[in-house]
Amino acid sequence: MTLELVDIVIIGAGPAGMSAAVEAHKAGLSVTLVDEGAEAGGQVYRSVLNERPDLATILGPDYVAGRQLAKDFCACGATYLRRTTAFMIERAGNQFTIGISASGQARFIGARFVIIATGALERPFPIKGWTLPGVMTAGAAQTMLKASGTVPCGRTCLAGCGPLLYLLAAQYIRAGVELSAVLDTTPWSNTIKALPFAPAFLVTPYFRKGIKLMREVQSKVRVVRGVSALEAVGENDLTSVKYTLRGKSHTVEAKTLLLHQGVVPQVNLAMSIGVKHDWNGERLAFEPSLDACGQTSVAKLFIAGDSGGIGGAEAASCWGKLAVMGILKTLDAHQPTDILGRETAVRKQLRKAGRGRRFLDKLYRPAPRFRIPADDVIVCRCEEVRAGEIRAITVRGAKGPNQAKAFSRAGMGPCQGRMCGLTVCEMMSDITSQPPSQVGYMNIRAPVKPVTLGEIAVSQD
Repeated sequence: MTLELVDIVIIGAGPAGMSAAVEAHKAGLSVTLVDEGAEAGGQVYRSVLNERPDLATILGPDYVAGRQLAKDFCACGATYLRRTTAFMIERAGNQFTIGISASGQARFIGARFVIIATGALERPFPIKGWTLPGVMTAGAAQTMLKASGTVPCGRTCLAGCGPLLYLLAAQYIRAGVELSAVLDTTPWSNTIKALPFAPAFLVTPYFRKGIKLMREVQSKVRVVRGVSALEAVGENDLTSVKYTLRGKSHTVEAKTLLLHQGVVPQVNLAMSIGVKHDWNGERLAFEPSLDACGQTSVAKLFIAGDSGGIGGAEAASCWGKLAVMGILKTLDAHQPTDILGRETAVRKQLRKAGRGRRFLDKLYRPAPRFRIPADDVIVCRCEEVRAGEIRAITVRGAKGPNQAKAFSRAGMGPCQGRMCGLTVCEMMSDITSQPPSQVGYMNIRAPVKPVTLGEIAVSQD
């Protein structure tokens, strides 16, 4: 089978992927960018090219700021494969083979270099009742808002911790959504732990934006801080949310519950090709081991943006550029004379974008009770495996998530562990008193996203 061969395949059209494509094409490299979305922008700038003044007002200036980058990407001349899923990456000799699927057909393309820029996903938030209709993640709700202007009808409750919780609340207020409450699960003790890092955060634009958001939300909706337990209640649909505050139980009516407790890197695609990942105890997630330009333990495979470590849109854009600069350093024939000067400027911008990040990591570190659920809570939504089953398997001697997968099927569903991998790892770590780095993560194998045999068969014709 003869493969189409390009210099760089970029996976993901968020800030990192778009910036990388612009930088690479400017340097004269052939670029193919693969993305599942209908338009460029990724999650943070989803549908940003749509000229919809009403939605721009709802989503705010930070969202609109991504429009120029999306325009630059669309005009740069890179090959853009939208509505396309990358389901595998393989290394053969000195090049990569990337399996992609679109419109019911799979095919393969070759690349000298690969940049994974798939961004972040929301941290699992397993509570009792989280599989009820009417319960979803805040990130998914924001995707619907950006993609089509769709918002929930009826009383809506937001629960969890992290900046996105308040951002979405403010956006919903502007959109006229009926919010019943914001239930903040941030532990009070986190504030004290974050204080040493506050000076660096106070001089960033994030501080002023954060204060403005919180004031906007608190002026329109009841915010309950210090929530120590949550439960989604209902028979066939969500009807209310139970929460515990200072040891007392309370109930708030809600037709929709949106959960969020931060984001973590998307690791499945990189893990499937053997990229080394390490446990970050501060951010409570597995992150790839990267060099100064984002190259992984697999030569010529780079990771840029939040899939390499959570840093936000501006930092992601910087990492996209640095990944290309790392590639250019290995290609003397393409290396521009001013690359060192431009790299210095990008790194300065990256340092500026990263100020205050440790304060946010400390402040919004999710409490153990919301990461390690009780026995009756479903952990693996795909296979309906409960936490009690994982505990029983661990007590019987399972050494890690892969044995738990073999005995319970946790992680074998369509999401391939994206919704339960961290939960299973942290549960087994808690039970065995071993660090998550020693417990490990689930082995990820291709295809990392569902693809039918029929699609693959078509590619062989």
